[in-house]
Amino acid sequence: MLEQYTKGALTYQQQLDQLKSRGMVVKDEQQALSNLANISYYRLSAYWHVFRLRNSAPNKLLDKFEPGTQFEQAVELYEFDRRLRLLVMDAIERTEVAVRTKIAYHLGYTYGAFAHNNATIFHPKFNHSKWLQKVEDEVKQSKDVFITHYKNKYVGFPSIPIWMLTEVISMGSLSICYSGLQNNEKQGILDKKAIADQFNLHYKCFGDWLHTLTYIRNICAHHSRLWNRELAIRPDQNKERNWRLPITPCNDRIFYILLILRHMLRFNGNGDQWAQQINCLIEPITNIEKWRIAMDIPKNWKEHPIWK
Repeated sequence: MLEQYTKGALTYQQQLDQLKSRGMVVKDEQQALSNLANISYYRLSAYWHVFRLRNSAPNKLLDKFEPGTQFEQAVELYEFDRRLRLLVMDAIERTEVAVRTKIAYHLGYTYGAFAHNNATIFHPKFNHSKWLQKVEDEVKQSKDVFITHYKNKYVGFPSIPIWMLTEVISMGSLSICYSGLQNNEKQGILDKKAIADQFNLHYKCFGDWLHTLTYIRNICAHHSRLWNRELAIRPDQNKERNWRLPITPCNDRIFYILLILRHMLRFNGNGDQWAQQINCLIEPITNIEKWRIAMDIPKNWKEHPIWK
């Protein structure tokens, strides 16, 4: 039976008083009020959720906090997660730009400037007309100078060359484009393989990773939580030994994504400094077992064959 939502809005002071009444320790009340005013109670609640007590039976989550829980601990986890998102977004940006470049180069060199308009290079079951309409709508929405220049000089707009198109469409549209390409060895069509090979990946794995990274990118763009998050869209587990249990943990937490990005950046030629930044950020967190497990990071993560 569904319930009517009856909770009312609280002032920042009332929010803080409610947390204290539930057992949370607040060292600096003025700073805590500032945090509630600038980050929000609801956003921070995702980080103090792990401190809430449970009944042993029937394992029900309680409103009370574990003894000694500090408001500042939740803020510290939030700040860690914010910096993690920035680094993940940085890696996705580098990866995304490389993928855009390689798709544009391969399709343009193989099939011509307007390769994407040619439905025959895509799989027969791919809804090419729907995808093409979507990306042309994205082109029309673009305010980039080179798009305006093209529109004012050449016929056929919003149809533009593939190397321009891949600069303005969304990562989601780019991922869909790759998924729609053909890879038929009998017919000698190996477009997916040609692109994926540049990242030392099987073409099916590459497409799967693009889809997953699009989802992770959206999480970061909306400033949502990565730490202690069970991924709603997760990559298929790679069949290679280094990607399987027990060497690599499950694929539903952020560490698996960090490994994906490490691999992608390695073949993009610019991942070592990024990996060092990640090391510095997560090392203090991994010293606390509960926080390390929340990200599914193994104890010897620095020695992981994909990471090191």
